[in-house]
Amino acid sequence: MSLHKRKYDCIFVTGTDTDAGKTFATEKLIKSLSYHGHTWLATKPIASGSRAINEDKSEHPQKVNDDALKLANANPLQWPYEWLNPLCFQQPIAPHIAAQQEGRELSAALLRNILTEQKQRAQQQQAGLLIEGAGGWLLPLNQQETLADVIEQLNLPVIVVVRMQLGCLNHALLTLTDILRRGLIVAGWIASEPSPQRMLNYTENLEFLKAAFRQRANAELLLELAHGCTDTAAIEQRGYTNLFKSVPAGNGV
Repeated sequence: MSLHKRKYDCIFVTGTDTDAGKTFATEKLIKSLSYHGHTWLATKPIASGSRAINEDKSEHPQKVNDDALKLANANPLQWPYEWLNPLCFQQPIAPHIAAQQEGRELSAALLRNILTEQKQRAQQQQAGLLIEGAGGWLLPLNQQETLADVIEQLNLPVIVVVRMQLGCLNHALLTLTDILRRGLIVAGWIASEPSPQRMLNYTENLEFLKAAFRQRANAELLLELAHGCTDTAAIEQRGYTNLFKSVPAGNGV
């Protein structure tokens, strides 16, 4: 089905690697959608690397992740932090290892329940939901399961954030191939430049990726996010706000 004829009320945002710019991209999507009258919320179910707040006021200070806080600040509706980021681990390492160090275990069943609950809460508030992943597409939850397994089980459409640097063509094709192998829809992709230094032959790489996503997945480039960009009207300029439903259909995850 053509990209322009399809609307979604829940989309998973993945990246080609750690630090691909998923949070920045998700934050920009939420702000742009709000700017154009679309009510969407962003969540980050899993985050590694946290700091404690309210240390002076509580015997059990809350752990928060800075990326998750950025999404909370971008959201047009306020959620308790634990709704937005229920799995927050202290060390900035692979989440399943961080969980083990804290005496916890990750599983596909746990994440499936969390994502389903987040979707239901968003529907109750008549909002769409962007779910930001952690790390890359095949983030391990344990020795047998990945976060991609959960997204496949829930049959969520995916937006891929590509970090535009040397090696991005290989990383993007590997990610795209596995998403399509699982029978999932690629709703679009985002070219992200987390570094102020633009990669050599940026235009040639961008054009290759445009063709690859279009030919393999019928997916278009949604945004080009240069380092530090602030354009809240970017989605409207590209004409892709019609990807996002203003009010969810209520089909459940």
